Amino acid sequence: DNTITEFIKTGEWEPISIHSSHINGDILVGMRKDGEPSKVTRYNKTGTEIQNIQSDNKGQALYIDPRYITENINGDVCVSDSNKLAVVVVDKSGQHRFSYIGQRSGFNPYGICTDVLVHILVCDDISDTVHLLDQDGQFLCLLLTKQQGVKYPCSVCVDDENNLWVGQWNTNTVTVYKFLQ
Repeated sequence: DNTITEFIKTGEWEPISIHSSHINGDILVGMRKDGEPSKVTRYNKTGTEIQNIQSDNKGQALYIDPRYITENINGDVCVSDSNKLAVVVVDKSGQHRFSYIGQRSGFNPYGICTDVLVHILVCDDISDTVHLLDQDGQFLCLLLTKQQGVKYPCSVCVDDENNLWVGQWNTNTVTVYKFLQ
């Protein structure tokens, strides 16, 4: 019926990424605010804030710019933070599990998603690749590279038929690859 409903007010916090949980319908919002460490906030379906994920158990900020966010089927929250130059993963309780900083210098993570095997897939804008990680952040392989025609990958998702979709910002293209056959 074309109705727009205000779901939540984030106050001075700027919502820069959002993800709807396939596990329970919660909404995960990556936010930043001048002078504060960035955070990921979990809201339930009615808009009630139920979790803030902001720092590790040593009090260190987890995020600088939580620009891309997804949730793995094991409940881990996976954030691609291009200002921190890392993929930051916390468990469902918000405890920091690991940060992935690439295989060599010059890793700049953008779009992120997961698959049915609990893998994490993340675009690297610098090397024009898509990295495949296991659920514990171990590098498995470069799934896509320049040799396969990938250039400037910035967004990624896996559909319900296990096709890998990649948006490429400088070529203005969306490509699809057979994945998990």
